[in-house]
Amino acid sequence: MSGGVDSSVAAALLLRAGYDVVGCFMRLGSPGETLDAVSRDDACRIEEAGPTSRPAGGGVKVGHQGCCSINDAADARQVAAELGIPFYVVNFKRDFGRVISYFVDEYVRGRTPNPCVRCNDWLKFGKLHEYAVQIGATSVASGHYARIDRSRGQTRLLRGIDHSKDQSYVLFGAPRERLGSMLLPIGDMEKARVRELARELGLPVFDKPDSQEICFVPDNDYAGLVERVAPEQSRPGPVVDQRGHVVGTHHGQHRFTIGQRRGVGLALGAPAYVLERDAATNTVRIGPPEALAVTSVVASEANWLIEPPTIGDDRPCLVRYRSNGAATSACVRPLRSDECVPTPSGRAGTFEVLFDEPQRAVAPGQAVVLYDSDDPNWVIGGGWITSAKRVD
Repeated sequence: MSGGVDSSVAAALLLRAGYDVVGCFMRLGSPGETLDAVSRDDACRIEEAGPTSRPAGGGVKVGHQGCCSINDAADARQVAAELGIPFYVVNFKRDFGRVISYFVDEYVRGRTPNPCVRCNDWLKFGKLHEYAVQIGATSVASGHYARIDRSRGQTRLLRGIDHSKDQSYVLFGAPRERLGSMLLPIGDMEKARVRELARELGLPVFDKPDSQEICFVPDNDYAGLVERVAPEQSRPGPVVDQRGHVVGTHHGQHRFTIGQRRGVGLALGAPAYVLERDAATNTVRIGPPEALAVTSVVASEANWLIEPPTIGDDRPCLVRYRSNGAATSACVRPLRSDECVPTPSGRAGTFEVLFDEPQRAVAPGQAVVLYDSDDPNWVIGGGWITSAKRVD
Protein backbone atom coordinates (compact mmCIF):
# COMPACT_ATOMS: atom_id res chain seq x y z
CA MET A 1 0.00 0.00 0.00
CA SER A 2 1.64 3.20 -1.21
CA GLY A 3 -0.89 5.58 0.29
CA GLY A 4 -2.46 6.34 -3.08
CA VAL A 5 -5.99 5.73 -4.30
CA ASP A 6 -5.07 2.78 -6.54
CA SER A 7 -3.48 0.51 -3.92
CA SER A 8 -6.10 1.57 -1.38
CA VAL A 9 -8.96 0.46 -3.64
CA ALA A 10 -7.05 -2.71 -4.51
CA ALA A 11 -6.91 -3.61 -0.80
CA ALA A 12 -10.61 -2.84 -0.37
CA LEU A 13 -11.58 -5.01 -3.35
CA LEU A 14 -9.56 -7.95 -2.04
CA LEU A 15 -11.19 -7.59 1.36
CA ARG A 16 -14.61 -7.52 -0.28
CA ALA A 17 -13.71 -10.68 -2.21
CA GLY A 18 -12.99 -12.54 1.01
CA TYR A 19 -9.20 -12.40 1.13
CA ASP A 20 -7.30 -12.13 4.40
CA VAL A 21 -5.54 -8.84 3.62
CA VAL A 22 -2.39 -7.41 5.17
CA GLY A 23 -1.31 -3.90 4.19
CA CYS A 24 2.41 -3.28 3.64
CA PHE A 25 4.16 0.04 3.10
CA MET A 26 7.71 -0.06 1.77
CA ARG A 27 9.85 2.33 3.78
CA LEU A 28 12.56 3.52 1.43
CA GLY A 29 13.69 6.49 3.52
CA SER A 30 12.29 9.47 5.39
CA PRO A 31 12.14 13.08 4.15
CA GLY A 32 15.53 14.73 4.49
CA GLU A 33 17.22 11.40 5.22
CA THR A 34 20.36 10.57 3.24
CA LEU A 35 20.41 7.26 1.39
CA ASP A 36 23.64 5.74 0.17
CA ALA A 37 23.88 4.55 -3.40
CA VAL A 38 25.26 1.05 -3.73
CA SER A 39 28.43 0.82 -5.79
CA ARG A 40 28.23 -0.55 -9.34
CA ASP A 41 30.20 -3.70 -8.51
CA ASP A 42 28.15 -4.36 -5.41
CA ALA A 43 24.92 -3.85 -7.37
CA CYS A 44 25.93 -6.67 -9.73
CA ARG A 45 26.54 -8.97 -6.76
CA ILE A 46 23.37 -8.18 -4.82
CA GLU A 47 21.44 -11.04 -6.40
CA GLU A 48 23.76 -13.46 -4.62
CA ALA A 49 25.18 -11.58 -1.67
CA GLY A 50 22.35 -9.26 -0.64
CA PRO A 51 22.33 -5.44 -0.54
CA THR A 52 25.05 -3.27 0.92
CA SER A 53 25.03 0.39 1.80
CA ARG A 54 28.51 1.37 0.65
CA PRO A 55 28.27 4.83 -0.93
CA ALA A 56 29.08 5.38 -4.59
CA GLY A 57 30.41 8.91 -4.35
CA GLY A 58 27.76 10.47 -2.12
CA GLY A 59 24.32 10.28 -0.59
CA VAL A 60 20.88 11.14 -1.92
CA LYS A 61 18.31 13.12 0.06
CA VAL A 62 14.81 11.66 0.18
CA GLY A 63 12.10 14.12 -0.85
CA HIS A 64 8.70 14.89 0.58
CA GLN A 65 6.76 13.68 -2.46
CA GLY A 66 6.69 10.63 -4.67
CA CYS A 67 5.41 7.17 -3.77
CA CYS A 68 7.33 6.60 -0.53
CA SER A 69 7.09 9.80 1.52
CA ILE A 70 6.14 10.07 5.17
CA ASN A 71 2.79 11.58 4.13
CA ASP A 72 2.13 8.54 1.96
CA ALA A 73 2.90 6.25 4.88
CA ALA A 74 0.39 8.14 7.03
CA ASP A 75 -2.25 7.91 4.29
CA ALA A 76 -1.67 4.17 3.86
CA ARG A 77 -1.95 3.62 7.62
CA GLN A 78 -5.20 5.60 7.74
CA VAL A 79 -6.70 3.58 4.88
CA ALA A 80 -5.69 0.31 6.57
CA ALA A 81 -7.37 1.48 9.76
CA GLU A 82 -10.52 2.39 7.80
CA LEU A 83 -10.56 -1.08 6.25
CA GLY A 84 -9.74 -2.79 9.53
CA ILE A 85 -6.71 -4.67 8.24
CA PRO A 86 -3.24 -5.15 9.76
CA PHE A 87 -0.66 -2.66 8.53
CA TYR A 88 3.10 -3.23 8.45
CA VAL A 89 5.94 -0.94 7.41
CA VAL A 90 8.75 -2.94 5.83
CA ASN A 91 12.17 -1.32 5.86
CA PHE A 92 13.71 -1.60 2.40
CA LYS A 93 15.99 1.40 2.82
CA ARG A 94 19.21 -0.53 2.24
CA ASP A 95 17.75 -2.36 -0.76
CA PHE A 96 16.58 0.94 -2.25
CA GLY A 97 20.20 2.07 -2.47
CA ARG A 98 20.52 -0.43 -5.29
CA VAL A 99 17.86 1.42 -7.31
CA ILE A 100 19.62 4.77 -6.77
CA SER A 101 22.96 3.26 -7.78
CA TYR A 102 21.44 1.85 -10.96
CA PHE A 103 19.88 5.23 -11.76
CA VAL A 104 23.16 7.12 -11.41
CA ASP A 105 25.28 4.47 -13.12
CA GLU A 106 23.05 4.43 -16.19
CA TYR A 107 23.50 8.17 -16.68
CA VAL A 108 27.24 7.81 -16.10
CA ARG A 109 27.29 5.15 -18.85
CA GLY A 110 25.45 7.41 -21.29
CA ARG A 111 22.15 5.53 -20.99
CA THR A 112 18.64 6.56 -19.91
CA PRO A 113 17.41 4.67 -16.83
CA ASN A 114 13.91 3.66 -15.76
CA PRO A 115 14.05 3.35 -11.96
CA CYS A 116 10.34 2.61 -11.54
CA VAL A 117 10.68 -0.61 -13.55
CA ARG A 118 13.73 -1.65 -11.54
CA CYS A 119 11.93 -0.86 -8.28
CA ASN A 120 9.06 -3.11 -9.32
CA ASP A 121 11.46 -5.92 -10.29
CA TRP A 122 13.73 -5.74 -7.27
CA LEU A 123 11.45 -4.54 -4.48
CA LYS A 124 7.69 -4.76 -5.12
CA PHE A 125 7.86 -8.12 -6.90
CA GLY A 126 11.20 -9.16 -5.47
CA LYS A 127 11.85 -8.39 -1.80
CA LEU A 128 8.16 -7.93 -1.04
CA HIS A 129 7.40 -11.43 -2.34
CA GLU A 130 10.11 -12.78 -0.04
CA TYR A 131 8.52 -10.91 2.86
CA ALA A 132 5.10 -12.33 1.93
CA VAL A 133 6.48 -15.85 2.25
CA GLN A 134 7.86 -15.01 5.70
CA ILE A 135 4.43 -14.00 7.01
CA GLY A 136 2.63 -16.90 5.33
CA ALA A 137 0.91 -14.89 2.58
CA THR A 138 0.10 -16.70 -0.65
CA SER A 139 -0.06 -13.67 -2.95
CA VAL A 140 1.24 -10.12 -3.36
CA ALA A 141 -1.23 -7.55 -4.68
CA SER A 142 -0.66 -4.02 -5.95
CA GLY A 143 -2.62 -1.16 -7.46
CA HIS A 144 -1.09 -1.39 -10.93
CA TYR A 145 -3.22 -0.94 -14.03
CA ALA A 146 -2.49 -4.35 -15.52
CA ARG A 147 -4.17 -7.76 -15.34
CA ILE A 148 -3.29 -11.35 -14.51
CA ASP A 149 -5.23 -13.83 -16.66
CA ARG A 150 -5.55 -17.50 -15.72
CA SER A 151 -8.28 -18.50 -18.17
CA ARG A 152 -6.21 -20.33 -20.82
CA GLY A 153 -4.39 -22.92 -18.78
CA GLN A 154 -1.47 -20.58 -18.20
CA THR A 155 -0.86 -17.41 -16.22
CA ARG A 156 -0.52 -14.34 -18.43
CA LEU A 157 0.30 -10.69 -17.81
CA LEU A 158 -2.10 -8.44 -19.74
CA ARG A 159 -2.47 -4.72 -20.32
CA GLY A 160 -4.90 -2.86 -18.10
CA ILE A 161 -8.36 -2.11 -19.45
CA ASP A 162 -7.66 1.63 -19.08
CA HIS A 163 -5.00 2.01 -21.75
CA SER A 164 -4.39 5.62 -20.76
CA LYS A 165 -3.17 4.33 -17.38
CA ASP A 166 -1.83 0.93 -18.47
CA GLN A 167 1.25 -0.12 -16.45
CA SER A 168 2.02 -3.48 -18.03
CA TYR A 169 5.21 -1.91 -19.42
CA VAL A 170 6.65 -1.38 -15.93
CA LEU A 171 5.76 -4.92 -14.83
CA PHE A 172 7.41 -6.85 -17.68
CA GLY A 173 10.39 -7.77 -15.48
CA ALA A 174 8.39 -9.77 -12.95
CA PRO A 175 9.74 -13.34 -12.97
CA ARG A 176 7.47 -15.69 -14.87
CA GLU A 177 7.26 -18.06 -11.91
CA ARG A 178 5.84 -15.25 -9.75
CA LEU A 179 2.93 -14.33 -12.01
CA GLY A 180 0.87 -16.99 -10.29
CA SER A 181 1.19 -15.25 -6.93
CA MET A 182 0.49 -11.73 -8.25
CA LEU A 183 -2.91 -10.07 -7.82
CA LEU A 184 -3.83 -6.88 -9.71
CA PRO A 185 -7.37 -6.08 -8.53
CA ILE A 186 -7.94 -2.79 -10.40
CA GLY A 187 -6.53 -3.82 -13.78
CA ASP A 188 -10.00 -4.28 -15.26
CA MET A 189 -11.21 -0.84 -14.12
CA GLU A 190 -11.02 2.68 -15.52
CA LYS A 191 -9.23 5.23 -13.36
CA ALA A 192 -12.40 7.30 -12.97
CA ARG A 193 -14.22 4.25 -11.58
CA VAL A 194 -11.38 3.60 -9.12
CA ARG A 195 -11.76 7.11 -7.69
CA GLU A 196 -15.53 6.80 -7.63
CA LEU A 197 -15.30 3.51 -5.74
CA ALA A 198 -12.83 5.01 -3.26
CA ARG A 199 -15.34 7.76 -2.55
CA GLU A 200 -18.17 5.24 -2.13
CA LEU A 201 -16.04 3.22 0.31
CA GLY A 202 -15.22 6.34 2.33
CA LEU A 203 -11.48 6.05 1.73
CA PRO A 204 -9.77 9.34 2.65
CA VAL A 205 -7.49 9.26 -0.41
CA PHE A 206 -10.28 9.22 -3.02
CA ASP A 207 -9.18 12.60 -4.42
CA LYS A 208 -5.44 12.34 -3.77
CA PRO A 209 -3.43 13.38 -6.87
CA ASP A 210 -1.35 10.75 -8.63
CA SER A 211 2.38 10.81 -7.93
CA GLN A 212 4.29 12.38 -10.81
CA GLU A 213 7.82 12.27 -9.44
CA ILE A 214 10.60 9.79 -8.84
CA CYS A 215 10.67 9.69 -5.07
CA PHE A 216 14.41 10.24 -4.74
CA VAL A 217 14.41 13.06 -7.31
CA PRO A 218 11.64 15.25 -5.85
CA ASP A 219 12.83 18.42 -7.59
CA ASN A 220 13.12 16.62 -10.96
CA ASP A 221 16.78 17.69 -11.08
CA TYR A 222 18.19 14.43 -12.44
CA ALA A 223 21.50 16.00 -13.44
CA GLY A 224 21.98 17.49 -9.98
CA LEU A 225 21.42 14.11 -8.35
CA VAL A 226 23.94 12.43 -10.66
CA GLU A 227 26.50 15.12 -9.88
CA ARG A 228 26.01 14.77 -6.13
CA VAL A 229 26.66 11.03 -6.28
CA ALA A 230 29.24 11.11 -9.12
CA PRO A 231 30.74 14.64 -9.06
CA GLU A 232 33.28 13.77 -11.75
CA GLN A 233 30.46 13.84 -14.30
CA SER A 234 30.15 17.63 -14.06
CA ARG A 235 32.74 18.58 -16.63
CA PRO A 236 32.65 20.28 -20.04
CA GLY A 237 32.70 18.31 -23.26
CA PRO A 238 32.20 18.82 -26.99
CA VAL A 239 28.93 18.93 -28.89
CA VAL A 240 29.54 17.58 -32.40
CA ASP A 241 27.44 17.36 -35.55
CA GLN A 242 26.90 14.25 -37.67
CA ARG A 243 30.27 14.74 -39.39
CA GLY A 244 32.10 15.00 -36.09
CA HIS A 245 32.69 18.74 -36.26
CA VAL A 246 32.64 20.51 -32.89
CA VAL A 247 29.75 23.00 -32.84
CA GLY A 248 29.54 23.79 -29.15
CA THR A 249 30.26 22.79 -25.56
CA HIS A 250 28.17 21.16 -22.87
CA HIS A 251 28.63 20.64 -19.12
CA GLY A 252 28.15 16.88 -18.85
CA GLN A 253 26.71 14.26 -21.19
CA HIS A 254 24.41 13.04 -18.43
CA ARG A 255 22.37 16.25 -18.83
CA PHE A 256 20.96 15.10 -22.18
CA THR A 257 18.59 12.44 -23.47
CA ILE A 258 18.23 10.90 -26.92
CA GLY A 259 15.72 12.86 -28.98
CA GLN A 260 16.04 16.01 -26.86
CA ARG A 261 15.67 19.33 -28.70
CA ARG A 262 15.06 21.95 -26.06
CA GLY A 263 17.98 22.87 -23.86
CA VAL A 264 20.70 21.92 -26.33
CA GLY A 265 21.76 25.56 -26.20
CA LEU A 266 22.90 25.98 -29.80
CA ALA A 267 21.56 28.17 -32.60
CA LEU A 268 22.47 26.35 -35.80
CA GLY A 269 19.82 27.72 -38.11
CA ALA A 270 17.88 24.43 -38.17
CA PRO A 271 16.32 22.16 -35.53
CA ALA A 272 18.97 20.01 -33.85
CA TYR A 273 18.25 16.92 -31.76
CA VAL A 274 20.46 14.85 -29.48
CA LEU A 275 21.37 11.71 -31.42
CA GLU A 276 23.93 10.10 -29.15
CA ARG A 277 25.78 10.46 -25.86
CA ASP A 278 29.28 9.02 -25.66
CA ALA A 279 30.11 8.63 -21.99
CA ALA A 280 33.71 7.51 -22.64
CA THR A 281 34.59 10.80 -24.38
CA ASN A 282 31.90 12.96 -22.74
CA THR A 283 30.66 13.86 -26.21
CA VAL A 284 27.12 14.74 -27.29
CA ARG A 285 26.26 14.29 -30.97
CA ILE A 286 23.40 16.23 -32.54
CA GLY A 287 21.66 16.20 -35.90
CA PRO A 288 18.38 16.69 -37.80
CA PRO A 289 15.19 14.87 -36.74
CA GLU A 290 15.40 12.29 -39.52
CA ALA A 291 18.73 11.10 -38.07
CA LEU A 292 16.88 9.84 -34.98
CA ALA A 293 15.29 6.97 -36.92
CA VAL A 294 16.42 3.45 -36.02
CA THR A 295 15.61 0.13 -37.68
CA SER A 296 16.40 -2.27 -34.83
CA VAL A 297 17.62 -2.56 -31.25
CA VAL A 298 19.49 -5.16 -29.25
CA ALA A 299 18.32 -5.80 -25.69
CA SER A 300 19.87 -7.66 -22.77
CA GLU A 301 18.52 -9.19 -19.53
CA ALA A 302 15.73 -10.91 -21.43
CA ASN A 303 12.74 -11.81 -19.27
CA TRP A 304 10.35 -14.15 -21.06
CA LEU A 305 6.80 -14.56 -19.75
CA ILE A 306 6.24 -17.35 -22.29
CA GLU A 307 8.36 -20.30 -23.30
CA PRO A 308 11.43 -18.52 -24.76
CA PRO A 309 11.54 -18.56 -28.57
CA THR A 310 14.30 -20.58 -30.22
CA ILE A 311 17.54 -18.70 -30.77
CA GLY A 312 17.69 -17.44 -34.34
CA ASP A 313 13.94 -17.69 -34.96
CA ASP A 314 11.94 -14.54 -35.70
CA ARG A 315 8.62 -14.07 -33.90
CA PRO A 316 6.17 -11.32 -34.95
CA CYS A 317 5.23 -9.07 -32.05
CA LEU A 318 4.22 -5.61 -30.97
CA VAL A 319 6.78 -3.49 -29.15
CA ARG A 320 6.78 -0.56 -26.75
CA TYR A 321 10.10 1.13 -26.02
CA ARG A 322 8.71 3.96 -23.87
CA SER A 323 6.34 3.59 -20.93
CA ASN A 324 3.82 6.00 -22.46
CA GLY A 325 4.51 5.11 -26.09
CA ALA A 326 2.23 3.34 -28.53
CA ALA A 327 2.94 -0.25 -29.57
CA THR A 328 4.57 -0.71 -32.97
CA SER A 329 4.85 -3.79 -35.19
CA ALA A 330 8.15 -5.63 -35.17
CA CYS A 331 9.67 -9.08 -34.87
CA VAL A 332 11.89 -10.38 -32.11
CA ARG A 333 14.90 -12.60 -32.68
CA PRO A 334 16.53 -14.24 -29.62
CA LEU A 335 20.33 -14.14 -29.69
CA ARG A 336 23.04 -16.13 -28.00
CA SER A 337 23.25 -15.75 -24.23
CA ASP A 338 26.54 -14.55 -22.79
CA GLU A 339 26.82 -15.93 -19.30
CA CYS A 340 30.10 -14.07 -18.68
CA VAL A 341 28.50 -10.61 -18.76
CA PRO A 342 27.16 -9.60 -15.33
CA THR A 343 23.90 -7.64 -15.30
CA PRO A 344 22.00 -5.97 -12.47
CA SER A 345 19.26 -8.59 -12.66
CA GLY A 346 21.48 -11.63 -13.12
CA ARG A 347 19.72 -12.42 -16.44
CA ALA A 348 21.96 -12.90 -19.43
CA GLY A 349 19.69 -13.59 -22.41
CA THR A 350 19.74 -11.15 -25.32
CA PHE A 351 17.44 -10.51 -28.27
CA GLU A 352 17.12 -8.25 -31.29
CA VAL A 353 13.97 -6.33 -32.19
CA LEU A 354 13.57 -5.46 -35.88
CA PHE A 355 10.96 -2.75 -36.43
CA ASP A 356 8.60 -3.00 -39.39
CA GLU A 357 8.96 0.77 -39.78
CA PRO A 358 11.86 2.93 -38.51
CA GLN A 359 11.28 4.38 -35.03
CA ARG A 360 12.51 7.67 -33.59
CA ALA A 361 14.36 8.56 -30.40
CA VAL A 362 14.99 5.03 -29.11
CA ALA A 363 17.24 5.37 -26.06
CA PRO A 364 19.68 2.75 -24.78
CA GLY A 365 18.93 1.99 -21.14
CA GLN A 366 15.17 2.01 -21.59
CA ALA A 367 13.05 -1.12 -21.43
CA VAL A 368 11.67 -2.65 -24.60
CA VAL A 369 8.52 -4.64 -23.89
CA LEU A 370 7.08 -7.27 -26.22
CA TYR A 371 3.38 -8.01 -26.78
CA ASP A 372 1.81 -10.86 -28.70
CA SER A 373 1.00 -9.92 -32.29
CA ASP A 374 -2.35 -11.76 -32.25
CA ASP A 375 -3.34 -10.64 -28.74
CA PRO A 376 -1.93 -7.11 -28.31
CA ASN A 377 -2.84 -7.08 -24.61
CA TRP A 378 -0.57 -10.02 -23.76
CA VAL A 379 2.92 -9.24 -22.47
CA ILE A 380 5.24 -11.99 -23.68
CA GLY A 381 8.56 -10.59 -22.45
CA GLY A 382 11.03 -7.76 -22.60
CA GLY A 383 14.54 -6.57 -21.90
CA TRP A 384 16.78 -3.53 -21.65
CA ILE A 385 18.01 -1.73 -24.76
CA THR A 386 21.79 -1.82 -25.11
CA SER A 387 22.17 -0.50 -28.67
CA ALA A 388 20.16 0.83 -31.59
CA LYS A 389 20.89 0.64 -35.31
CA ARG A 390 20.21 3.86 -37.15
CA VAL A 391 18.86 4.19 -40.67
CA ASP A 392 21.77 4.22 -43.13
